[in-house]
Amino acid sequence: MSRAASTGEWQPRTAQERDAILRELHEVIASPYFCNSKRYPALLQYVVENTLAGKSDCLKERTLGVEVFDRPSTYDTNSEAVVRFTAGEVRKRLLLYYHDRGRTSGIRISLPVGSYIPEFLHRHDGSNDFRDYARSPEAGLHDASVSPDSAPPAALEPRPMSLVAGSLVPGTGISRSALLDEVHAIQPGARTRTFANRLSWVGLCAVLVIGFLAGLGWRSRAVYVPTAVDDFWMPVLRDQRTVLICAGGVVFKKNSFSGVITAGKNIEYPFVSMQIASAIAQVSSTLARSGVTTQLLSSPSTPLTDLREHSVVLLGAYNNQWAMRLLQSQRFQFTPEPVQSIADLMRPEEHWSRDKSLPYSSADDYALVVRFRDATTGSWVVVLAGLGRNGTEAAAQFATSPHYMQLLRDNVGRDFSNLNIEALLKVNVIDGKTGAPSLLAVHAR
Repeated sequence: MSRAASTGEWQPRTAQERDAILRELHEVIASPYFCNSKRYPALLQYVVENTLAGKSDCLKERTLGVEVFDRPSTYDTNSEAVVRFTAGEVRKRLLLYYHDRGRTSGIRISLPVGSYIPEFLHRHDGSNDFRDYARSPEAGLHDASVSPDSAPPAALEPRPMSLVAGSLVPGTGISRSALLDEVHAIQPGARTRTFANRLSWVGLCAVLVIGFLAGLGWRSRAVYVPTAVDDFWMPVLRDQRTVLICAGGVVFKKNSFSGVITAGKNIEYPFVSMQIASAIAQVSSTLARSGVTTQLLSSPSTPLTDLREHSVVLLGAYNNQWAMRLLQSQRFQFTPEPVQSIADLMRPEEHWSRDKSLPYSSADDYALVVRFRDATTGSWVVVLAGLGRNGTEAAAQFATSPHYMQLLRDNVGRDFSNLNIEALLKVNVIDGKTGAPSLLAVHAR
């Protein structure tokens, strides 16, 4: 298998070599590290198959976003990091897989940091030493005819740098004990090497150490670091190809405080306000950047069975029957109508409600941002809901903003990527326009 020096492209020399790599690929993606996800196997399979087909030049971030994650050709790669994030997860999962299964694999697949072109490594017959084809083009995947006398000593061969977990010698990809075994296996005459040869070994070790440290620095700059927004939505998106957005529907009623009432099941065409439409757009955009599609549903017509099959985002409170029902297991809840307020079950004397002595367009709103795994549906649920439509819009803004999500994470005080989280917000409303939300209380468990 040869490698082009300028692009890092690898090509198999024979059909048998290509088939062996494909078999290894199928074993990897069938492992527990990949089989429970759709995005990670899809990316790995695409880059490996295209590299073997000689199409590594097309493995660019935008192309992968379009071909693997169904992004439009004009999408912004700076704001949508789905390819970088997924590639980072693929790298970590490959390392974990080969840490557990490496000794039984004759071939290894890796995805170097800063590149979407995979590399393939081949183990010597009867040893744990992996060689890449670029450094050893004469070695075939199934070449058992190479004799120990004709092959270069394993301890003298260059090795790729590896970060596989374990006690590794920097830059070698093998354990310290394995390296010592190789050293002791050298013929007795090697112990009489000249002082010059020993100096060359010292120089080689120094180069390996410097290269390893330089590689670590480059990797630390290239790896995509998830934001607080990513951490908040991570459990909702895990192993999901489609996430439901279930919004409440309303109809006009002049004599109500808000001018609308909740649409029932018999209403064929409920509507949503501009504020709820804004919330839908903000959530859909954030989820799309993570590589999932969204399906918009109306709360009155959504059965419980749909909520059991997908993660769901519930928008609205009093106009959304599912938000009202599923929040009953949480600390902060919306009180039943006609009293519309938010209650704290741990402090029953506390209630938050809109001032009905003021016009609806001038009364401050209150909202909840809640993320939890629901016992009824067995799925992750996010509720973004206000007492009124301004609160719902502000809750969506809060849950999709890096600034507000970092504020929430700071208040939780620890990693919140898998916790049940409840946040109570106050929202200023001026002339019907939604102001910036402020965080009143946080509960995590």
